[in-house]
Formats: sequence, structure tokens, C-alpha cells
Amino acid sequence: MSTENEGKNEGTQVPPAPSAPPVPVDSPSASPQAPAPDAGAPTTPLPAAPAQAPEAGHAPAGAPEGHWPPPTAPQGASAPTEGDWPPPTAPQAAPAPQAAPAAVDDWPNPAPTTPLYADAGAGTHAYGAPGSGDVAAGGHAGVGGPGGPGGHDGTVWGASYQQPAPKSGRGRGGLVAAILVAALVAGGLGGGLGYTLAKNDDDTGSTTVAASTNSGDVKRDPGTVAGVAATALPSTVTIEAESSSGEGGTGTGFVFDTQGHIVTNNHVVADAVDGGKVTATFPDGKKYDAEVVGHAQGYDVAVIKLKNAPSDLKPLALGDSDKVAVGDSTIAIGAPFGLSNTVTTGIISAKNRPVASSDGTSSAASYMSALQTDASINPGNSGGPLLDASGNVIGINSAIQSTGSGGLGGTTQSGSIGLGFAIPINQAKYVAQQLIKTGEPVYAKIGASVSLADSTEGAKITDTAEGGASAVESGGPAAQAGLKPGDVIVKLDDMVIDSGPTLIGEIWTHQPGDKVTITYERDGKSHTVDLTLGSRKGDS
Repeated sequence: MSTENEGKNEGTQVPPAPSAPPVPVDSPSASPQAPAPDAGAPTTPLPAAPAQAPEAGHAPAGAPEGHWPPPTAPQGASAPTEGDWPPPTAPQAAPAPQAAPAAVDDWPNPAPTTPLYADAGAGTHAYGAPGSGDVAAGGHAGVGGPGGPGGHDGTVWGASYQQPAPKSGRGRGGLVAAILVAALVAGGLGGGLGYTLAKNDDDTGSTTVAASTNSGDVKRDPGTVAGVAATALPSTVTIEAESSSGEGGTGTGFVFDTQGHIVTNNHVVADAVDGGKVTATFPDGKKYDAEVVGHAQGYDVAVIKLKNAPSDLKPLALGDSDKVAVGDSTIAIGAPFGLSNTVTTGIISAKNRPVASSDGTSSAASYMSALQTDASINPGNSGGPLLDASGNVIGINSAIQSTGSGGLGGTTQSGSIGLGFAIPINQAKYVAQQLIKTGEPVYAKIGASVSLADSTEGAKITDTAEGGASAVESGGPAAQAGLKPGDVIVKLDDMVIDSGPTLIGEIWTHQPGDKVTITYERDGKSHTVDLTLGSRKGDS
């Protein structure tokens, strides 16, 4: 609402009301020079008009047509009183007026000679009339604004006019001026007045609708973020891992089976592997001691088991990470910076993103062909589930790219910039099952050492392996396929390989015994060969 003119009507200079409406161009007009009355007509000079007398050219309400101006009163006669209209005249010669008003009959549909303004109780509406473009009370525009029929200021011409009765103690001139003042400020007062009336009549005219149910009765569709969170949160835990020396941190995990196994990241529990302490806390506040069943440093996957696990555990459903598409919705659950049970959302930004990260406790790195997401992931989200829109686990949140030091396993507390990475659940599921079964991981391999230096040309097989051993394992898959030191692997199946870490991460998405096609370059020529992946147990 506008308050610009509120309270400013007193003392405001108001222009006089127009004495006659504008004549339409296509309407018949009055004669430019009306004929003077008969010189012999008995006329007398008009006495001074009282304050409430009609203006020149204006017939008062009830005056008969064709008898305006009225015959004048004789010299010395008193002013006409109410009910004595028209006043009696005396035959006395008088000078003819310079011009007489046009006869009423000269105008087919006479317009009122005074613009019609709203007046309380008058029974007519110029401002706020239907079709004038006004907005209901409480709207942006106040009544009386431009846009109504007739004049540009919203006045209506040609409507019937009912002259209000003069109020006690005030003449017609004062009444018209007061009405005019009200009309000129109506644009400013309209919105405010409408709001005030609506506010005072709140019981009958309020547009506020009360909710029919309590917030606790709201039912949310299982496919919504709220529905997914309501299902997944009870099966997500906050993990605290502490070494024997008291060092440690906080991460996340999720229920893998009804026996009490919890899947998380290796770097979350790495400090507690040798004689440390691990606890898992559910959203309902129940806290359980746990032990590390197995951990795979290369995959960055670990499994812990709850001691005295409850019998009502509900494992999260596992999805198929191979079927995930870029643009799919994602939901991450974790404890960023210790804030347990935090839910964030995003999308799959990319697939098969090569990522190498460290747990911060050794120089050894973890490699993954990761799912990239822009869901907010921070330190403490590590090990938590990355869910699809149906609530299925599609990955384990593991690392972030940061403007600080990289990776969730780093020693500094870097924050999210929308570049988070998760281990695909198809890979993590296989690793977790191996850890539960044997307590140690099993890795797929090609039996050749490759350079880990930054490169965009491919994965180059080194001349020698660590410790001076041969870079190509004797009798291994690479040797059987004819690969030699100096060869540059540029493709594994349909995946482009641009570096050593990319090749390792892609190999580890497979299982031992899988057959793959290797494309490599030697002496400027491209070659393709099939091989069967071997296996290696343990992280050593």
C-alpha cells in the first residue's frame, strides 16, 4: 500500500473542479456564439449569489429542463429560500448578458457539469467503480487511480449525479472543496484505507486460510527428499574412531546387514585399527561399541561390527551404480564437522572420475573411479551413504576437492566447494563382502607397474618396479598379453586412460578373473590385446 499522501490533505492546494466536461470530438457541439435573449424580455440584474447557490451554467437537481437560467428576482428582493425555486421575477429592463449558456436541448445526452467523485453515502461511485482497473482492498493499487473510464485521473463523465445535501454549518462550496480534496488524495489513501478496513474486519474478510491439519499429520511421499531421509537416517550412524594414543576423528557409516556390520571409509577408522576404540551412534541417541572387521586402504573401504547389535537393524537398500546417469538426483547423509544426521542434496555431476586420496597416516594412496556429486560434502561426511532419489545407496562419500589441501583424509579441515567424490557402490559392495568373509581385501591386477606421475598421454609401464624388480610381472596377465616396459596404455575397454592413477582406479572397478581389452601404444603404433585380470590379497 502507498502512504505517500496519508495525513497530508490539510493545507494542500487543490485546483478547482472543472466547470464542464470536455466535449467529445465526434459529438455535436454547442453554437460558438449562443443567441442573446430577446432585448424586450423582462429581466433584472441577478443579486449576489449566496455561498450555496449553483454555479453558472449548472442546473440544480430538480430544475425543469429549458428554464435555465431562472428568471431573476426583482430589485431589492431577498435571496430565494429553499423551496422557492425558481424565484419570482419583476418586469424590469436590464442589459442583456454577453453570452447565454447553450440550451440543454443542444446536447443529446447532457453530461454532468461537475465530475463525479465518491462520497460516503451518496450512492454513486466514480472511484472504485467496476471495470475501472482498481484492485481489491489490500492490493498494490489504491482505488481512484488512473485507468478508469472518463478523465485521465479516473473521473467518470456522463454518469448521473446526485447532489449531496449541504451539511449543517457548511456551504456547498466548502462541501465541493472537501470532496475534491478527498478525491485528489484518494490514490494515496485507497491502498491504506483498504488495508485498514480489511484489518479491522479481519473476522469476515481475511484472506488468511488456516491449515486443516497439524504439521505432524503431514504425509510425505516416499520419493521426496524428506521421505528418503526419514527412511535412511535411522540406518545411518556417526562413527568416532580413536587410536590408543587418543588421536582420532569423526565420520559416518551405514547399516550393511542385520548382523550389525557397518560400512564406512578406511580413513575414518584407520587410527583405531591397532588397539584403538570405535563407537557408532544412531540418530535416536543409542550408542554402541564396535570393532574393525576389515579395512582396504587401496579401495578406502572398511567394515566395522557393532557389539551387542540390536535385533531390529534395517540395512539400507543398495542400488546399481553402473546405471547411474549424469544429472540424477543425489542425497548425502553424514556428520559434517561433527554435525550428525545432516542431509544435503545435489546431482551426479560426472561418472568415472579418477581420484587418488590419502588417509593422512601414510604415503599410500587410495584410487577410485568415482561418482562426482555437487551435494555438499565436508569432513565428517566420509563413509556416509550417497543415495539416489529412491533412497538406494549408489556410493560411499569419500573425498572432496578443495581450495585447501585435498581430500577428506587430509590433516586440515577443508570445506566443500561442490566437488565431492563417492566410491561406486558396486565396487564397495564387493570389497565389503570380501572384508566380512576373510578380513582382508582382494584387488584385481594386470601384473605391471605404471608411472604415477601427472600425465595426459596415458599410463606408461615403468622400466623397473619398486625395489628394482621387473616392471612386468613374470607369468602375469600383462606378460602373457605381450606388454613390455615403455608401452603406454591409452584405453581399458572403452575407457580412455590418461595416467597411471586412472588405470589403477579403473582396474579396481573390476574383479579378479574379469576379461578386459587393453589398447596401448609402442613406437608410435597402436595395438589392442585382451587379457584376464589377476588378483592380489591384502594391502601389502
